[in-house]
Amino acid sequence: MQHQPRSRARLSQNSDTQDTAHFVEDTADIVRLLAPRLAYFAGVARTEHVTRAAQELAVPQSTLSRALVRLERDLGVDLFARHGRAVSLTPAGRTFLASAERALAEVGRAVESVRADADPASGKVAFGFLHTMGSETVPGLIRAFRADHPRIRFSLVQNYGEAMLDRLRAGELDLCLTSPVPDAPGLVARRLDEQRLRLVVPDDHRLAGRKRVRLSEAADEAFVTLEPGYGLRRITDDLCADAGFRPRIAFEGEEAETLRGLVAAGLGVALLPPPAVARPGVVELTVTGQRAVREIGVAWLEGHPDTAPVAAFKKFLLGRRGRLLPE
Repeated sequence: MQHQPRSRARLSQNSDTQDTAHFVEDTADIVRLLAPRLAYFAGVARTEHVTRAAQELAVPQSTLSRALVRLERDLGVDLFARHGRAVSLTPAGRTFLASAERALAEVGRAVESVRADADPASGKVAFGFLHTMGSETVPGLIRAFRADHPRIRFSLVQNYGEAMLDRLRAGELDLCLTSPVPDAPGLVARRLDEQRLRLVVPDDHRLAGRKRVRLSEAADEAFVTLEPGYGLRRITDDLCADAGFRPRIAFEGEEAETLRGLVAAGLGVALLPPPAVARPGVVELTVTGQRAVREIGVAWLEGHPDTAPVAAFKKFLLGRRGRLLPE
């Protein structure tokens, strides 16, 4: 593995390590900053000469010599046989070199990876969203965003709200669209839009000829709902409680369109957001007498620094307040 310095003017010396107060562009230079002893060792092993290695690595010869002595002392083995300023690897040194070069290569790849993800023009956003927003809302958002940021990449995760918030806290997501809008320590959330929920019934149901219905009129019906832990399940339970009853749950699922299929099969009724495409076999009724909506918001970690791509997409989402969802 070659470590040729190309940005020496950007580096400053400090004891037997190298620090910099400026942005360092060259990956090889960053590797030396992160793992100096291994880089020094590999440089001397490659040149078999301390002076030439010091010149290549852009460090004082005394710094390089001290670093090698300390490395050997810490390992408890001789890595080099010394012949004046020239050196040669011992058997232990050859064994250590193979592992050191692999480690340096991994550091180099890590540097390139994190820099690529943070690149303002072509970096990556880890974005989570609800299953019900995957068929239409999120593709439309990304298409609109990429009109001005055509090379930004996305890592997309679909899940229910609590699972996405867990992944947000774990650092696996940068932003997530969720409902209800969370109010929890360590998170920042902003309301973006709301989505009216409908009572979905089979097309041969006693209420199917209606356009509007009070939720209390479905108090005796069997409900199909999402599983506990899903935001829409919590909203369903709360709306039914406000209407004066506790829903009798016949089936629980993980995806809204599956619930529509169960309703079409005559297995119950459901409170659901509008579908991306109308489904045969069901009728969708406007709920009156109470505010049957779910709020959609974006959440992120409080105090978490944003890369340029994440900051740009966050600004874009916040700019879509009131018009996040398709008409």
